[in-house]
Amino acid sequence: MATLHHNISGALTKQLLAPGDNISPSKISLANTHASNVVAIDLYIEKKLTGKFYLVKGLSLPSGAAYVYSGVSFDNKADQFGLYVKLTGTDPTVDVIIS
Repeated sequence: MATLHHNISGALTKQLLAPGDNISPSKISLANTHASNVVAIDLYIEKKLTGKFYLVKGLSLPSGAAYVYSGVSFDNKADQFGLYVKLTGTDPTVDVIIS
């Protein structure tokens, strides 16, 4: 079963939903939980042989701030799109909630 709540730390790329999880998200909440550092966020869907499609690219999220992306719609069935987040910055920490 897919995880819809993520605590992510470090400058990395993480798969939030794998193709085939069969989740139909409508909102994705991103919250910077670091005490003082800004984090840059890329949020995208990707399908093999088709490529990446960015929902958010280079979002600069200050410490303690949150961003809600609503109106999300993509095919998450088998052999379709996965959802990914990439964090950059100094010791980034972000909570992600998919609903």
